[in-house]
Amino acid sequence: MTAHTGPHPTRRLILQGAASVALIGLGNLPFAPARAAANDKYPEEAFKLKNEADAIKALYGKTAEPSDKVRLDAPEIAENGGVVPISVTTTLDKVTSISLFVAENPNALAASYKIPEGTMPAVANRLKMAKTSNVTAIVEADGKLYSATKEVKVTVGGCGG
Repeated sequence: MTAHTGPHPTRRLILQGAASVALIGLGNLPFAPARAAANDKYPEEAFKLKNEADAIKALYGKTAEPSDKVRLDAPEIAENGGVVPISVTTTLDKVTSISLFVAENPNALAASYKIPEGTMPAVANRLKMAKTSNVTAIVEADGKLYSATKEVKVTVGGCGG
């Protein structure tokens, strides 16, 4: 006769126990950055506006001054207006946000990013452009607005000319 002393630990039982312990341990970690990001108000009104100046005013409440410390990289000619690669970098300190505007799009504000303190102020995106237009990058740094603008020519049918 064999004596049975209880369930033998299987691989599945050990993995379930380890996962439970790991999840319980995560419950004690602070997730303040995630909660802070969830509390940021989405700039719904700014994304609806057709005019670039109105969208900037709705988003920031003031106007920007051109700056050589804001670098906007965009192609001179975009053969496909559906995917225009744009990147923005800056050497300014205390950057809190970077936004991209396309003047001739149906809605001028194309993207807006909150930049957490201590991170490198750089963003990249692929914008959809309806037609040839100025692209403007606005950088908010230390309570002031700085901008850079570049015209991007969108070709019809991807012919390149």
